[in-house]
Amino acid sequence: MTQRQLDIVLSRPRCKGEVMTQTVQLPLWLFILIVVFAAITALSHFLLPSVRWFFRRRLERAVERLNKRLTRPIEPFKLARRHDMIQRLIYDPEVTQEIVNYARSNGVPENVAFQKAREYAREIVPRFSAFAYFSFGIRLARFLANSVYRIETAASNEVTFQALPQDATVVFVMNHRSNMDYMLVTYLVARSSALSYAVGEWARVWPLSMLIRSLGAYFIRRRSRGALYRKVLARYVQLATAGGVTQAFYPEGGLSLTGALQPPKVGLLSYVVEGFDPEGESDIIFVPVAINYDRVLEDRVLIAAGQRGDRRFGARITVVVGFVLRKMWRRLRGHDTRFGTAAVTFGDPLSLRRTGADVPVGDLSEMLMERIAQAMPVLVVPLIARVMLRERAPMSDEELLRQVSEALEQMPARNRVPKPDVLPERVSRATARLKKRGVISQSAAGWQIVEGQEAVLAFYANSIAHFTPANAAPAAENAASAGS
Repeated sequence: MTQRQLDIVLSRPRCKGEVMTQTVQLPLWLFILIVVFAAITALSHFLLPSVRWFFRRRLERAVERLNKRLTRPIEPFKLARRHDMIQRLIYDPEVTQEIVNYARSNGVPENVAFQKAREYAREIVPRFSAFAYFSFGIRLARFLANSVYRIETAASNEVTFQALPQDATVVFVMNHRSNMDYMLVTYLVARSSALSYAVGEWARVWPLSMLIRSLGAYFIRRRSRGALYRKVLARYVQLATAGGVTQAFYPEGGLSLTGALQPPKVGLLSYVVEGFDPEGESDIIFVPVAINYDRVLEDRVLIAAGQRGDRRFGARITVVVGFVLRKMWRRLRGHDTRFGTAAVTFGDPLSLRRTGADVPVGDLSEMLMERIAQAMPVLVVPLIARVMLRERAPMSDEELLRQVSEALEQMPARNRVPKPDVLPERVSRATARLKKRGVISQSAAGWQIVEGQEAVLAFYANSIAHFTPANAAPAAENAASAGS
């Protein structure tokens, strides 16, 4: 079979006054390939830099306009190119020293250790997009949160946030009840700032990982014990903190399996404290955030993991996404798809400079968890769960409402979410949802717990158990002694 060829005429002087003409034959596909490579080279050297500059300039102007509306403007650190941030991280003196240590201890060349550090940096550093965050991410978080829950916030939240010093780096420290925590807090602070989350390995699935990176989150390996990885992660957190990036993380290290607050872990918190310069211009302000739900989407999965004594969750990400999409579709069609109330309350902020940079990280984490506990919102379902577990006997509608009302009165006034005038309607809706889920049942004798469902009610009652008379006084005393 004959291949199509292209004749190319080349001319060069053979001798003075004479020109020699030669014909070179090339396959057509090779000629096209040469032209394509030449076009790409021309674009990369002449056209693409101008196009990139044009769009980056437009982005910078959009960010300038956006920053005028935000209480805490987007920091230049978040807007830096991801490639530049990775280079800055792997050439950091502390990371470089750890690369040398890794090479020596593992008996590998330093260039191999350097490549390992680069892989870690590429894994950690986000690809923040102000457009994705404020145009898509915030709208998605708002729509999803309102599709699943009735959102309640404390009246003091806005006052607390507005009072934070403008020149301080803000770190939100939250309890972890559900993966919806990310959506709730992102939505609630959207008018004030852009958050940078520490996200576990569960979210490193395509295309979810791309979306999360564009929203400014960074991935962490919770089970990694390698010194090189920890150093790369520590330096990223410290550089972001020094750059004024508003961050959010969970000191518990993972979702609560019991519904109660878990003992804190000091990993990320220790990185923040170690990188803090008490003589510097900028302070670090920790803002405790307490989150509670009438319904945690993953409750049965978490309870089962707690009963087994492991943290292997059976729910696949595809199942979760499918569930969320169905809820959103029903919401768009006008159905009430909400699972009750989700409440978020900001606790008393804590200044690292006032507390002292030399405070043990363990003590600091305990202070923050105590402030989260004291800010915990009190909702209807936890109250119902507490009452029914305490009484055990069947209760009529009137008796249950009376018991719940009395339990609510025993809670600190600032933590009560349902107001007395809406309490009967909230209790009625909550019991109907619990009945539909098979947690409680109603007979002629009244409401009672379905056999084998005590663990579900305990999961919700545990969220406010620290407010019982036996625990409330010591908790309040510890919170007062923590200081500001």
